[in-house]
Amino acid sequence: MSQKPKHIGIAAVSAEGAALCYRTICAEGPAILGPHNHPQITMHTFSLDDYMRPVYDDRWDDVGRMLLESANKLVDAGAELVICPDNTVHQAIDPIRDRVGVPWLHIAEEVAVSAASRGVKRLGILGTKYLMEGPVYPSKLAARGITHEIPDARDRERINSVIFDELVYGRFDAGPRRDFQDIIRRLGDRGCDAVVLGCTEIPLLIREGESPLPAFDSTRILARAALRESVRGVRL
Repeated sequence: MSQKPKHIGIAAVSAEGAALCYRTICAEGPAILGPHNHPQITMHTFSLDDYMRPVYDDRWDDVGRMLLESANKLVDAGAELVICPDNTVHQAIDPIRDRVGVPWLHIAEEVAVSAASRGVKRLGILGTKYLMEGPVYPSKLAARGITHEIPDARDRERINSVIFDELVYGRFDAGPRRDFQDIIRRLGDRGCDAVVLGCTEIPLLIREGESPLPAFDSTRILARAALRESVRGVRL
């Protein structure tokens, strides 16, 4: 049995989502480990622009190479498990996660486990257009018997523009919050019994209690999964 928690490595992409993930681990660690205590954490990130250029061009292999380089830097710094608090780039993680040498927790897998545990049958996906229209969530949800919906084209464009024009810059205004609430209501009308806040900045715009449907905060779910795995087998 280990004497201390595993060192967590954060392969960050956007600043706001990564900061929320980091803060969650640090804030919730003391409840498990004692006052002022949390696992050792190392973070590495390339510029968001470095990621977005290959994303725009559909060059997911290049995204994967950056994520792998970032993860290897974390492992070299001592990380014993890795997370990436960015939903969109998870499209590039499955092909590389086994090449790191330490466990790499997958954000959509953790959300799917959480949603299944609460009996969700149909989950609405909110995130960048690359996430909503991409493969990250469907297979992970299907493995847990959960179907999914995405907003219509107009709503997807609105969500995407808010994320890249406002949220990644730390702007969280009331107008976009109301727009997101309306979009969530429309997903409810289409049969969704919950939604995933599948961009790691969205939980900073709309809290779970402000959502018209039960909301799964992917950022904090991933952070808590990392904390759980970090203390697994530790003598507390």
